[in-house]
Amino acid sequence: MNETTPSFSQTFIVIIVAVSSIVGSLAGATTTLLLTSQFGSLHLFGDASTSMSPAAVESRIVELIEDESASIAVVERVTPAVVSIVVKKERGVLESESSYFLGNQFYFTEPSTEANRNELVEVSSGTGFFVTKDGYLLTNRHVVDEEGVTFFVVTNDGEELPAELIDIDPLRDIAVLRVEGEDFPIVTLSDSDTIRIGQTVIAIGNTLSEFRNTVTKGVVSGINRRVTAGDSYDAEVIEQAIQTDAAINPGNSGGPLINLLGEVIGINTAVSFQGESVAFAIPINEAKRAVEDVQLYGRIVRPWLGVRYVLVTPSQDENSVEEYEVGALVVAGDQPGEVGVFSGSPADLAGIQEDDIIIAVNELPLSEDHALAELISVYRPGEVIRLTVLRLDQKIDVEVTLAEYGD
Repeated sequence: MNETTPSFSQTFIVIIVAVSSIVGSLAGATTTLLLTSQFGSLHLFGDASTSMSPAAVESRIVELIEDESASIAVVERVTPAVVSIVVKKERGVLESESSYFLGNQFYFTEPSTEANRNELVEVSSGTGFFVTKDGYLLTNRHVVDEEGVTFFVVTNDGEELPAELIDIDPLRDIAVLRVEGEDFPIVTLSDSDTIRIGQTVIAIGNTLSEFRNTVTKGVVSGINRRVTAGDSYDAEVIEQAIQTDAAINPGNSGGPLINLLGEVIGINTAVSFQGESVAFAIPINEAKRAVEDVQLYGRIVRPWLGVRYVLVTPSQDENSVEEYEVGALVVAGDQPGEVGVFSGSPADLAGIQEDDIIIAVNELPLSEDHALAELISVYRPGEVIRLTVLRLDQKIDVEVTLAEYGD
């Protein structure tokens, strides 16, 4: 009896599969007949009040297939340049810091030995992508901003390569790494100033730090968003962020957001857990400068003015002598020592004062989409800029020689 039961079960399964195949074929044939001959009543395409001829339906189906084929082709072209970034730390170091690594719910069940204390243990991961054939790649700063760790990248074909952290952007959530080698597949960088709300985008990333090169699709939901990324322990403000409904999950950070031409328009960086399908990316134009800097100087170079400010409008400014869209009001912070003008900074040396309102840089007015930091970011340290400033009831021009951030 025990010997015949498996045989019966296998036969029964085969019969079910065979019957299911027949039923599936009949259902498919019936569905095809309905889709090609009855679209006038089903109205699956277009407006429900308008009947579509079989020729129009066939044309629409061809369009959908072509659109899908284009998306597949774009992903296949970009994916080889996308990598998983793996962050590792020595087991002995982890144990000396704590037996419990909170970020990844990581813990040791047994104490280390002399033989495995130097063993590298994965503590976090993210996504990145090659931008030069000689191994430079972009990712988020928060993916790699940790002391005492070793970096690796896992390529699309599964090869693990050691990576060096070249620099992190002091003002943005951007980092540049490099892998030794040549002829790496690279992405094409787009002009993120040309993106439009509603355009289709595709996100590629190391979802949940486990599923390498996961692909999601959506649209640009908004541009020039000002969002705070991170948590209560480590947060930063991202200016001019791209909002998208393409699903971005932990581990996707640092991956490319691409258009239907296969060009990178942004770096996936943050997701809102307070709303569904709300994610953000850093415009790629902000990262282009970082790549140029490390190639020219070996580090990321950012200009520094040295003021703390809040954006104001004329309705908030009682002393306004003229109309302007947005101004940067130089103010002190709420905490002791948070001055409005940093001592010894370019702004301080040029005579900028607290309560000044900066309304233009080299005659280019500030706006909601172009705040002070963005207008200054296009210049190099050492360059002289002219600030248009409202001081009480006067408008004055102040020349400032920018310094390098961090000097």
